[in-house]
Amino acid sequence: MKINKSIYLSALVALALTSCKTAQTSYLSDLSTLKPIETVNLPARKSALPESELQRWSHLDILKDTIPGMSVDRAYEEIIKGKEGKKVIVAVIDSGIEIDHPDLKPQIWTNPKEKAGNGKDDDKNGYVDDMHGWNILGETNEEQLELTRIVSRGDDGSEEYKRAVKELEEKRAELEPYKARLTMLQDAHKKVAEYLKQESFTKADLDKIPADAPEEVTKAKNICYMLTAGGGAANDYLKDFEGYVNGQLDYNLNPDFKGRKTNDDIFDINDKDYGNNDVMGNRDHAKHGTHVAGIIAQTRHNNVGGDGVASNNVEIMSVRAVPDGDEYDKDIALAIRYAADNGAKVINGSFGKYFAQNSQWVQDAIKYAAKKDVLIVVAAGNDAMDLNPASGEEIKRYPNDRIEGTNTEIADNFLVVGALNPAFGEKMVANFSNFGSVDVDVFAPGVKIYATVPYAKYEYLQGTSMASPNAAGVAAMIRSYYPNLTAAQVKQIMKDSGVAVNQEVIVSGNKEDKRNFKDISTSGKFVNLYNALIMADKISKGKK
Repeated sequence: MKINKSIYLSALVALALTSCKTAQTSYLSDLSTLKPIETVNLPARKSALPESELQRWSHLDILKDTIPGMSVDRAYEEIIKGKEGKKVIVAVIDSGIEIDHPDLKPQIWTNPKEKAGNGKDDDKNGYVDDMHGWNILGETNEEQLELTRIVSRGDDGSEEYKRAVKELEEKRAELEPYKARLTMLQDAHKKVAEYLKQESFTKADLDKIPADAPEEVTKAKNICYMLTAGGGAANDYLKDFEGYVNGQLDYNLNPDFKGRKTNDDIFDINDKDYGNNDVMGNRDHAKHGTHVAGIIAQTRHNNVGGDGVASNNVEIMSVRAVPDGDEYDKDIALAIRYAADNGAKVINGSFGKYFAQNSQWVQDAIKYAAKKDVLIVVAAGNDAMDLNPASGEEIKRYPNDRIEGTNTEIADNFLVVGALNPAFGEKMVANFSNFGSVDVDVFAPGVKIYATVPYAKYEYLQGTSMASPNAAGVAAMIRSYYPNLTAAQVKQIMKDSGVAVNQEVIVSGNKEDKRNFKDISTSGKFVNLYNALIMADKISKGKK
C-alpha cells in the first residue's frame, strides 16, 4: 500500500566489504580537509521557516539553518560544484510517474536498447517497447489490502486468517467517525461554494465572507477552515479525504471487490506475461509516484517548484507496481528484478504492508538485486509503531530483509528510512513515523515535502514515503561520484555518515513516550549528503 496517510566515522573498517581489481579515480578533489558534521545538540529553532525555505527544507543544513535537513545545498556548494558525476539509474517502484511533467521529463530514463513503438522486444528482456520502464499493473488502479485478500480467499484454519479477520473488522469500525466527518465537510463545502459561486476556494476566500453572512454560511465557513489548514484549496483536500474514506470502504477493506485486471495467476511467479509500457497509467492515480520521483529528480534551481536531491545525476526508471491498496508480492518481486536487470543501481520503494502471502518471492528478489549490486531504499511505514518493541513481540511488516523470528538479514543492500519533521529537538520525529532499533536504519526528511504531482503541478505531501526518496537521492549521489563503491558500502556509508543525535525525542506523537534518538534506529542518525560524500571519498580512496 502506498504509505501516504495524513530519519561516524567509527565504522570505516566495516565498510571494506569488497575489493576492486582496478584503482579508483575520484571524481572530486581532495576532501580530507573538510570536517563532517558530528553529534549535534542544538536548541530548537524558534522562528518559522519562510515559504521559500520550507519548500526545500530537506536540503538545508543542521548547523547553518538549525533544521534537520540533509545538507544537500552545502554539499553542492562546498564539494561537488563544477564537478560532473556519472549518471545513475534510479528505479521508482510506485503508482506510476507523470513522465511528461516539465520538471521531470529531462530526467526520465529511456531504454537505449529499445526502439519506440515498433511492437517488438528489441532488447529481448521480455518486455515489449519498455521505453521508460514497465507498468506491471496494466489497467489496475484500486485494490484490496492484503488482509482483505486473505479474508476473501476464505477460512483455511490458519492463525493468519484469524488475524486478518480481526483486523478487517477493526479497520472498518475505525472508519465510522470518518464517514460522519466526511458528510459534515461535504455539506459545509457545498454551502460555501454556493455562497461564493465558485467550487474552488482558499482560506483567503473564506476570510472575505462578511460577518453578517447568513448563519448557516458562517457555520459552514468555520468548518471549511479545516479544509484549508494545509494552505491549499478546500476542494483539493476534500477530494483527497473523500478518496481515502471511500477508497477504504469500497476497495481496500471490501472483501467482495475485485480490482486486478492483469489476467495473471497471482500465485505463479513464473506467469510474467502481463502489464504494458504505459509507465504513468491513469494520471489521476500517479500522484504518489510522481511526487516520489520529484523528490529525487525534479530539476534544480530552475525557479519552478522544488529541487531534486540528485536531478543532474540521475535517470528515473518508472516501474508501476503499487495500486491504490496493497501491492502484490509477485508484482514487487518482478518489479525489483526488472529494475535490477535493466541497469538500476538504486531502487526506491515507498510502500509497505503488514500481511503477505508470498513474501519469500520478494526476499528472493532482494537477494537477486544484491547480486546485481543494487541498493534498495524503502519507507519504514506511517503507523507510529515501534517495529521492535521491548516486549519482544514480532511486528510483521513487508517488505523486510530480515528472516522472521531472528535478527538475521538476508542481504546487505536494503535500507529502511523513517521520517523527520522540519524541527530539530524533541519534536523532530514525525508523529506518524514507524521506528525500530532493528528494522529501521536511518531517518530523513518526510514532513511538508514539496515536489511534483500530476498535471504539471506541485504539492506538499508527507510520509515515510517522502523520507525514502530523500535518502534514495543521497544514495544516488554517492553512486554517481563514487561508482566503484558497492551497494552494501553505500548503505553502510549512509548509516555511518549520518548526523548523530544524542537526546530524547517524542515518538508516535505521544508526548509521554520519549526515546533517545540513538535508540530508535540501527544507526541512531539522520541522513546527510555532505557527510556521506566525505566518508565515501575516504572509503573509495582506501580501496585497492
